Amino acid sequence: MDTMDPSSRAPRVLAGAIHYFRSLPEQWPDLMRSMRAMGLNTVETYLAWNVHEPREGQWQRLDEITRFLDCAHAEGLRTIVRPGPYICAEWDNGGLPSWLTGRVGEHVRTSHPEFMAAVGRYLDAVVPTFVDHPSLLMVQVENEYGSFGTDAAYLAALARGLEERGVTVPLFTSDGWTDVCLSGGTVPGLRATVNFGSEADAAFAALARHRPDDPPFCMEFWNGWFDHWGRPRVTRSPQDAAGALAEIIDASGSVNIYMAHGGTNFGTGAGANHVDHDGVSEYRPTVTSYDYDAPLDERGAPTPKFHALREVLMTASDGSGVVDLPPLRPLMEEAVAPLTHVAEVDFEEHGRYAVAPTFEELGVDHGLVRYEVSIPGPRAPLPLELIELRDRAQVRVDGALVAVVERDGGTSTLPPVGGSARVSVTVESMGRVNYGPRLGETKGLRGLRQDNQWLNGFSVSSHALPELRELAWTAVSAQAGGESDGPRYYRADVELPEQADGYLEIPGGSKGYAWFNELCLGRYWNRGPQQRLFVPWPATRTGRNTVTVLELDALTDLTVAVGGTPALG
Repeated sequence: MDTMDPSSRAPRVLAGAIHYFRSLPEQWPDLMRSMRAMGLNTVETYLAWNVHEPREGQWQRLDEITRFLDCAHAEGLRTIVRPGPYICAEWDNGGLPSWLTGRVGEHVRTSHPEFMAAVGRYLDAVVPTFVDHPSLLMVQVENEYGSFGTDAAYLAALARGLEERGVTVPLFTSDGWTDVCLSGGTVPGLRATVNFGSEADAAFAALARHRPDDPPFCMEFWNGWFDHWGRPRVTRSPQDAAGALAEIIDASGSVNIYMAHGGTNFGTGAGANHVDHDGVSEYRPTVTSYDYDAPLDERGAPTPKFHALREVLMTASDGSGVVDLPPLRPLMEEAVAPLTHVAEVDFEEHGRYAVAPTFEELGVDHGLVRYEVSIPGPRAPLPLELIELRDRAQVRVDGALVAVVERDGGTSTLPPVGGSARVSVTVESMGRVNYGPRLGETKGLRGLRQDNQWLNGFSVSSHALPELRELAWTAVSAQAGGESDGPRYYRADVELPEQADGYLEIPGGSKGYAWFNELCLGRYWNRGPQQRLFVPWPATRTGRNTVTVLELDALTDLTVAVGGTPALG
């Protein structure tokens, strides 16, 4: 494998995607071994900027990049690194930090000096983690830029920035295979690759029209797909995926299977899509699981698709590098535990604002922001309008819950309210749009209006997520279930005989967040399709484990359930 040349047709690159930020470091050796067992010789990963710089100038977890590449190298795999700065990946904000996009707005992903200055600091931080790694095979410039813009100076500056920081392996771009994408996203002198899930011959023919000297390479072979809350689960049969992969192999193409292992959108990492069609504007947040119907499931276990794709991959190599699958970790036994303690949500006060500030203006990446304002009086009751809510809100008038509202792209009209009333709007952020022209939109609320009159003078407070803080716990009363004037935290203890993979369910939960010990597993929502959250074995302990639940609406059952079976819909 050390003789592999990405600019030649043989030996070809047989890669699979794993995102280090969607799994835990202790899982990586087994995942790498499973990649080899599948017949792959390369692992690909994005780098997620917002994981490493969640607040401007505060860097974290950079060592994970090198550690991930070390695991691949130890297993004899080469690596492809895709540092962005934009990555899409169904990841929140396409990997871009919200503090940056909230500031640069429409200049995101352009050569605008303010955006490029931040990108330069990002490359200064991340390039040293991979530039001299012995496994490094290729590095991508941006990601599917042809689906977004045409700023050739921006792409050229990114390529130059990587080279100036010491990247000597081949640089490349990846795009959809339409003429629009390939004409807008490629860079003269850099290799171009294409992304697709089927029609390999047509895709490679389009690539050849634009780049007759570039060998065929599918940088994202979509063998599965992702899911959105409130919509049916999306799957692809193993036979169909294997047939499409065979078309790539038969065309002498290199391939990156996206995803080989999808993993989990831990914390608040899940992104969202926004669809505008037939006059309808629809926001679709991505679920917590990124299982992706991949050949390795969320916990890393082989699926029927693994074996179907492996059979095809064997035709592209002599099989000499294939190894046995690693043993799987134990699974949790089915069990139910009571939620025994409750705690109030603590809000940090930000002061008064004439107009409603965004999450970004407050320095809040994700969580809850509470906007409180008074309606002058006396006045007769008038409809109350929420303007540009992003993304979901509980509305209270004089302390009483009157509505739970979700974004609809414009104005949400509530029942009439008179003066002098006190209105409280608690807004929860869901995933930021990760693809398309709405990339970088802000979270929060533009404002409240009555009869064309803006309400001014907001008292604003916030509760940032997903950090789990010290809470003032009290014993749960027998009447606690079913309360709807939350949000509230709840706690349960779960006993395990050994560390194990498992799945957590909040049977009576409506919508919220869950932690297993210190790890935020992500969001749950009873509208599905996902009903259980994955718990990776490194997050568990032998003996007592603590489950923490932040329920935003109402709990109808004061228990949590664990077990060894997923429920993705």
